[in-house]
Amino acid sequence: MSAVQHTGTAGRSRAGQRSVWLAAWPLTAVFMLSNAPTPLFVLWQHRIGFGTGTLTVVFASYIGGLLVALPVAGVLSDRYGRRTVLVPAVLSALLACLLYATAGSVAALLAARLLTGLAVGGTVAAGMAAVSDIGGPERRRQASLAGSVAMGTGLASGPLLAGCAAQLLPAPTVTVFVAEAVLLLSALLVVRTLPQVRREGGGSWLRMPSVPRPNRRDLLVSLAAYMPGMTGTSFLLALGPSMLADLLGTTNRIVAGGSAFVMFGASTAVQFFVSRWRPHRLLAVATLSTAAGMLLVILAVRAESIWLLLAAAVLAGTGQGMGQLGGFSLLNARVPALRLAESNAALSAWGYLFAGILPVGTGYLSDAKGIGFSSSLLGLVVAGAALTGTLFVARLGRQEEQTA
Repeated sequence: MSAVQHTGTAGRSRAGQRSVWLAAWPLTAVFMLSNAPTPLFVLWQHRIGFGTGTLTVVFASYIGGLLVALPVAGVLSDRYGRRTVLVPAVLSALLACLLYATAGSVAALLAARLLTGLAVGGTVAAGMAAVSDIGGPERRRQASLAGSVAMGTGLASGPLLAGCAAQLLPAPTVTVFVAEAVLLLSALLVVRTLPQVRREGGGSWLRMPSVPRPNRRDLLVSLAAYMPGMTGTSFLLALGPSMLADLLGTTNRIVAGGSAFVMFGASTAVQFFVSRWRPHRLLAVATLSTAAGMLLVILAVRAESIWLLLAAAVLAGTGQGMGQLGGFSLLNARVPALRLAESNAALSAWGYLFAGILPVGTGYLSDAKGIGFSSSLLGLVVAGAALTGTLFVARLGRQEEQTA
């Protein structure tokens, strides 16, 4: 190969890499919205007046929106193109910003969280698949990393920026969502540039998302790590500010947003270091990290230590990030393109279902028994689920090695 040819190939390779990361920007923008309200919920609690149980219901109505969107978004995206789902998803996020900025009731917050869930559900199903489309067969690993890191970056930066605004700026519940709306508009511009690939497919367009029969074991092993990882981080997001205030005596919104940033910052950073690991190794280590993080939550509550809580957040975020990367990588490598968005939706639907149910129950239990007891109980449940997942992933990994 001549020097000119080599330079041209390298240039095309770099341009392709940039295209993959640019295609992931809508994931970052929408996922910023998913966690941005976290440090602000305490402000709404004081302004509107509602308890911890209601707070977790408001927080989890986001899961309801996800579970409404995912059964439709994956199938529509595979059949009619990624933009068909991504455009209304980003518009839903913009409407949620308007509701957050003007919220004066629990009903408005519920509607905003529901719309946020709809937006995230559509984006995670179609957006991950769109990044894979841009990457093509030769960049499957990079596409999985770019999509997963984009999600983690949004999850980390949203609450940190909102926490800083809540502590330092006037009218933070307005300022945060005006800024977020600007980012979403830029994401909409990116969505409009994505190729509109349509694939033939049959069957109902409204169904519980699933994977092809040969990939069912891939989905199960992914969920063994993804479900406890998502539940652990959702628990710390929903109840973290209350734990900081009630147990550790701090109401600083930067600390509340910063703890979420630390958690999802760890989720994002670790993915660069382990991006070349095999999916089964990623999933096995993810479950161990999640279990360790949940056990540290219990110690943090007992010791009333903010440093132990931050360490728990790092471990929980690491487990969530590795489980997310491992799950999406496994599906991206093995599921046919015709069913990829639906398979992404299936992984997300089951993961978010448990991530919503358990923290809501914990919120109501904390109203009756105190946040110390309820958070310790949930920590034990999630740690047990994660350790069970470790055994499941290891067993299936050995079976694959034997049949390879």
